[in-house]
Amino acid sequence: MKLIFLLFVGIVLYFIAKNYKTEKFENIKLNVKEKFTGDLMNHEAGLLIALMAKVAKADGQVSELEAEMLKHTFNDISRHFENSEDIREKLKEIYQKEKESFDNTINICEKLYKITKHDYQKRVKIVEYLLNLAFIDKEFSQTEFMITEDISNALQVKKADFENLVNKFESFYREQKANETLSLEKAYEVLEASESDDNNILKKKYRKLVKQHHPDIVAGRGESQDIIDEATRKLQEINEAYEIIKKHRGI
Repeated sequence: MKLIFLLFVGIVLYFIAKNYKTEKFENIKLNVKEKFTGDLMNHEAGLLIALMAKVAKADGQVSELEAEMLKHTFNDISRHFENSEDIREKLKEIYQKEKESFDNTINICEKLYKITKHDYQKRVKIVEYLLNLAFIDKEFSQTEFMITEDISNALQVKKADFENLVNKFESFYREQKANETLSLEKAYEVLEASESDDNNILKKKYRKLVKQHHPDIVAGRGESQDIIDEATRKLQEINEAYEIIKKHRGI
C-alpha cells in the first residue's frame, strides 16, 4: 500500500486563539489525492486514529486539548483523500469505537507495523505524535506511560528512542511550567499585588493603576508626549499582567 502521509515535520503549532501548544504535522503534498473505499482499519490513517483513541482515553477522560488535537488530525488526514468527507466521518467512527476498549491495542500495532515495516523513522514519529497527545494536557499519567510504552514496543521502536522522546517532552513541559511561574510572579509585581489578595482587592489595585497610567488622564495633566507614550506602554503592561492573573485564577 502506498503511504500517503508523514505525521509531521515541524515541532510546535500555536493555537493562537487559546494559547495552546501542540505538535505541528504536515502531510506529503500529493498531486493526486487518494480514493479509498475499503476498511480504514487496514490503512495507516485508520490505524493511527485507533491508537490515538487508546492514548486519549488512557487516563479515563479526553481533555479539551486532546479533543482539539484530534479534530485537527481528522481534518488534516481526510483532506488528502478525494472522498474527504466520507473519510473524516469514518475516522470519527473508528475513534468512537476504539476508545471503548484497550483489548485490541497490540493487534492494531501489529497491523500498523506490517504497513510501516521498512520505515523505522515513521514508526518513531508515530510514537512521538502519540506521546504529544498524552502530554498535551501537561499531565503524563502512569496509565498513559504504560499504553504508549506498549504501543512503542509493539511497533518495535527501540527502548532508548522511546525513553529519549519521553524525556524530551518532560523537559519541554517542565521548562514551560517554570516560565509560566515566572510570568505569574512578574504579573503580580506589575499590579503591585500578591497571590494572597482576593479577587476584589486585585481588581481595586488594577483599577487604581489604570487611572494612574491611562494616557488620556496623563495627557489631561499637560504632560509631555514622551511621558504620555510611557504611560501607554505601562497601561499595556498592566492590562497584560491582569489578564495573566485572571487566566490563572479562572476569573
